[in-house]
Amino acid sequence: MGSTRGRRERLRTETTAEIKEVALRLMSSGGPDAITLRAIAREMGMTANAIYGYFATRDDLVTTLVNDVYTALADTVEAAWAAAPAGDAAARIEAWARAFRDWALANPEGFRLVYGDPVPGYRPPEGGAAPDAARRVCTGLTALAAAAWPHAERLYEGSDFQWSDFDAGLLDKVRPAFPDLPPAGVALALRVWSHLHGLVSLEVYGHLATQTLSPDKLFREELNQLIRSLGVTPQD
Repeated sequence: MGSTRGRRERLRTETTAEIKEVALRLMSSGGPDAITLRAIAREMGMTANAIYGYFATRDDLVTTLVNDVYTALADTVEAAWAAAPAGDAAARIEAWARAFRDWALANPEGFRLVYGDPVPGYRPPEGGAAPDAARRVCTGLTALAAAAWPHAERLYEGSDFQWSDFDAGLLDKVRPAFPDLPPAGVALALRVWSHLHGLVSLEVYGHLATQTLSPDKLFREELNQLIRSLGVTPQD
């Protein structure tokens, strides 16, 4: 009995993983609206009724995918951050940024799912599709700003940023982790995010392919310029 149950559980795990893999592949080739349970069942040679035994609705599948993607991204950038020298803000920012780019290029379908066009008609559950993992990514971005803040604070002298300038959901994610960071520090986190996300997004969507033969060099130089602009000096 135990052996039979184990085989069934293993088969279910393998089939669930294949469903998610096929969903991302369909999205990659046909866009977000290509994710349907019937299309996935057809691709896998399953009946529509059979696939509903794994995911009751398309939205349940999308929620699972978003959570998986965000969790993988959070694990990746957190590991890179932790591996960099704790006292070297420049090294930590670079490690997080390069890990983010490497992950996005290795997982373009996942990147498009969470940072590209939304899945038409998708309604995430209350609290979001991946509240814990998304919070971790937001906290990581704010950690970049917090590491640079002692050097970059001068850039925001006289700024009139207030907490009311930012989304309450974002503040719920980052303020508990960085209680001493002022509103301008959150603005800095968004500035850093725009620099990193912009080039990575262009690269993932193929818009740089006809513009440069060295996208890595372009990203590396943009990152170096960003770090220098913040006044963060790499340690020897």
